[in-house]
Amino acid sequence: MKNYWLWLLPALAALGCTASKKIVYPADQIIPSEKSLVWKISGNGLKKPSYLYGTIHLIPKSDFNLPESAREALDRVRRVAFEIDMKEMTNFRTQIGLMSKAFMPGGKTLKDLLPEEDYRFVKAKMDEKGLPGGFFERMKPMFLSTMFSSDEDAAATTSDRMTSVEMELYRMTRRRDLESAGLETAAYQMAIFDSIPYEAQAKMLVETLRSTEGDQEGEGELAKMIALYLSQDINAMQTMIGDSQYGMDGYEDILLKNRNRNWIPIMGRLMREAPTLFAVGAGHLGGESGVVALLRREGYRVDAL
Repeated sequence: MKNYWLWLLPALAALGCTASKKIVYPADQIIPSEKSLVWKISGNGLKKPSYLYGTIHLIPKSDFNLPESAREALDRVRRVAFEIDMKEMTNFRTQIGLMSKAFMPGGKTLKDLLPEEDYRFVKAKMDEKGLPGGFFERMKPMFLSTMFSSDEDAAATTSDRMTSVEMELYRMTRRRDLESAGLETAAYQMAIFDSIPYEAQAKMLVETLRSTEGDQEGEGELAKMIALYLSQDINAMQTMIGDSQYGMDGYEDILLKNRNRNWIPIMGRLMREAPTLFAVGAGHLGGESGVVALLRREGYRVDAL
């Protein structure tokens, strides 16, 4: 019996070391091939696992269903980290501060940036949403895009009312009295907007709004993105978001890849402080520059749930 324990204890210790050491993935396993929205992050010195959950900014309420694995992750973490801390985004002072930076300088308006046909199209969408043109036409186009996609007031682009997965998750976070955090600030996102020419932003705005056309028949770009999301195909979502026809139009590095890389050290710090569920757009997860691949390259074990 004594000899048995002498053998077993080193084996158990070795298992503990394996769980916390850096993981080296074969090159052909870095890019995720699994279809999943929820991932477990372990190894690389973590005492307890953290989790990653791919969200979508707009989805019909009838289609929203938090995966059971995400609910279980909420039971095991102390914090939920969003792209931007939802507590910040719902703060009145933050909203006022953002509004002060939302307008183009020099009296420039959407009409100055768009061909007449595109301008009339956007103006009609603004009228549908009840946005007074004289005020909102002076907004930076990418900021205006967020106004169109705000979850509570968004006009339904299908027969159902729409919701935001982030907002639904934030409500659960508050009910469970969990901490919330952000991987970047609202001010940083505004700086991203300012790094892209207004003409390019206006083109993205038009393409994003046109992407919802035909969604009642399930033929629009938003409907296609939702279908990919429901199938949990994160690689196909990443490919679609990077497609210039969907609106990134050459700015994928600024809007997607650079942000993914910036998040990794922040995620590492937060995971070492406390078990955390990271909720970011599902289009950020897949591909060779996605969050899953970047975490694996950093030495974490990242498993689909």
